[in-house]
Amino acid sequence: MSITVPRLGVLQASGVCSFTYPVKRINEGHDVSRFLSSKAYHDIMVFLLQLNRAMFPCRLSNPVTEQRTARSWKINSPKLILSETVRQIRALLVDLNAIIDDVPPDPGPRRFGNVSFRRWYNTVEAQLPTLLSRYLPERVLSFPTSSVVVPRIELQSYLLGALGSPQRLDYGTGHELSFLAFLACIWKLGGFNTCSAEDEERGIVLGIIEPYLILIRRLIKTYTLEPAGSHGVWGLDDHSFLPYLFGSAQYGPAISDMDETPTEGSLPNAPDPGDVVKVAAVGRERATNMYFSAIGFIYDVKKGPFWEHSPMLYDISGVRGGWAKINKGMIKMYVAEVLSKFPVVQHFYFGSLFSWDEDPEATSSPDTIHIANQPSQNHSKYPQGDTGPAPTAQLGNTKAPWASATSAASSTFVGTAAPWSKRSAVTSPTLAFPSRTEQRNISQTPRMPPKFNPSSAGQNLSEKQTTSSIPPPTRAPWAKD
Repeated sequence: MSITVPRLGVLQASGVCSFTYPVKRINEGHDVSRFLSSKAYHDIMVFLLQLNRAMFPCRLSNPVTEQRTARSWKINSPKLILSETVRQIRALLVDLNAIIDDVPPDPGPRRFGNVSFRRWYNTVEAQLPTLLSRYLPERVLSFPTSSVVVPRIELQSYLLGALGSPQRLDYGTGHELSFLAFLACIWKLGGFNTCSAEDEERGIVLGIIEPYLILIRRLIKTYTLEPAGSHGVWGLDDHSFLPYLFGSAQYGPAISDMDETPTEGSLPNAPDPGDVVKVAAVGRERATNMYFSAIGFIYDVKKGPFWEHSPMLYDISGVRGGWAKINKGMIKMYVAEVLSKFPVVQHFYFGSLFSWDEDPEATSSPDTIHIANQPSQNHSKYPQGDTGPAPTAQLGNTKAPWASATSAASSTFVGTAAPWSKRSAVTSPTLAFPSRTEQRNISQTPRMPPKFNPSSAGQNLSEKQTTSSIPPPTRAPWAKD
């Protein structure tokens, strides 16, 4: 007997739907708590979890030989089934990519993002109504409505919000969230119903989200876009999160329709999580796996030891329990560090497809450290894409671990630990997975980088110099001796 997997509902064309212009609702820190009990949050989590489960390998059984095999899902795999809607949205992304060739970056060195990104964004914004009409299914664009607002208005808002900020010249996980919402809108309007559910879900992840990430990486490199709302060296990634979630699921243990989503284990031939520090392994796996594809981009744009510029990913690579346990932690971390953070979700817009209305099935619970440390300054008077002046109060979750007036022995570092560290993380108030009581230590495996070797760094230093003047490698604040 197969288990019932929650899936995002599809609106009925025979029903009454009233589309609206999406508006900003999250203006202050306490609005985040309201968002976590909204229908929009519920729909985001349902869609995210159904896509995540579809990326786990499929367990196959031969009725004759009774031999079990596993079918994994890889980037550009010929086994991948792509529906017509998926192919059309891929073509839309190709057109967006081609516009980059028409808008080259301004020459000359600059500290921050290249202003030509604004011209690219404005060009896309002008062409987007035509592009959506060309590539989206007619049943989506002509969905019946009782208002004067057509579905394209809401779809266009989320797609534009997924391309970065022309005001700040940056890109981050909030923009990535907007693209997830864009795809969920198409799902709700019946755009993804031309093949089996799991085939469609895998096609969305590998056939649309991965090409979207490739487009974004080219934008970042071409126009030197800044990270938006990044924790810097203490964040998971400067720009993205979804490839780590879906990529870890690709290496999880094989499952059937009768299995729950696994929380431990790995595919037998999956690479070791610690291979993220091996350039050869990353080069081999990045062509077929989204996790390693994101790691490969880090190597493309950053120099130096991996454990110094990406300490959180380095610590995660030491998690015992396999890729499924990493995947479970990534889901909790996405809730805590993306959906529960004011700087990330403040620019998410709400309409009829992602409603600000309260979810009647949401359960209230005490605020966690992630909700408590939210800005209280009202930013609503500033235009979209501008957060206004920085708050005068220094927030605990944005301080460097050493920036404290108290001693290191008595200070407490707040808000940047991985979700499996000792502090609890915010989880879904409406879904059984992840639960609010599961915010525990999923692994006690602090990762220490290799000892500093001056010869490998090309330095000619005496023994006395190497022991007295070389600082220790950067370590995550939760790492222990």
